[in-house]
Amino acid sequence: VPEDTAMSNPTASTAKSQGTPSDALARNWWAILVRGVVAIMFGAAAFFWPGAAMLAFVFVFAAYLLIDGAFAIVASVRAMAAHQRWGLLLSEGILDLIMAGIALAFPTSAIFAFILIVAAWALITGALMLMASFRLDASHGRWWMLLGGIISGVWAVALVIAPFIGALVLTWWIAGYAIAFGVTMVILAMRLRRHRVAHA
Repeated sequence: VPEDTAMSNPTASTAKSQGTPSDALARNWWAILVRGVVAIMFGAAAFFWPGAAMLAFVFVFAAYLLIDGAFAIVASVRAMAAHQRWGLLLSEGILDLIMAGIALAFPTSAIFAFILIVAAWALITGALMLMASFRLDASHGRWWMLLGGIISGVWAVALVIAPFIGALVLTWWIAGYAIAFGVTMVILAMRLRRHRVAHA
C-alpha cells in the first residue's frame, strides 16, 4: 500500500523536507543569529565610543568583517554538505575576508579610501543578499533578508554621496547600519528557527 510504503520509508520524506535552499537556511538559523548579534554588538560599541581614533576603528571593523565572513563561509559549507545552493553565501564570506585583509594591510590610508572600501563592501554585500532573498521562501523570512540587502545598498550610496563627513558621523552611520542589519538578521534567524522547530 502506498501509505504503508511512505511510512516505512522516512528517508524519502526527510529528503523531500530538506530539498530546498530555504530548508538549508532553516537548519543553519543559528549562524544567521550569530551574525545578527555580532552586528548589533559592533554597532552599540561604535555608538558608545565614537571618539576612538579612526585607526582603531579600522581594526575593529576588520575584525567584524572577519567574524561575519567566517560565519557566512560556515553556513555555505553546511549548505554544500547538504547538497543545497551555497555559492552566494560563500561569495559573501570571501568578500568579507578580502575586505578585512585590505583594511588591515592599509590602516593608515586616507579616510576617503576607507569610506570607498566600506561603501563597496556594503553595496556588493547588499546585492548578494538581494539575489539570495529571491531564492528564499516567503515563509522563511524572504522579506527580512530583502530588507537587509536594501539597507546595505542605501547605506553604500549615502557614503558615496557624502564621503567627507566627519569621523564621528561616519562612526554613527556605521553603527546605525550595523544595528539595523543585525536586527533584520536576528528576526530572520528567529523566523527560520520557528520554521525548523515546526517541521522537525
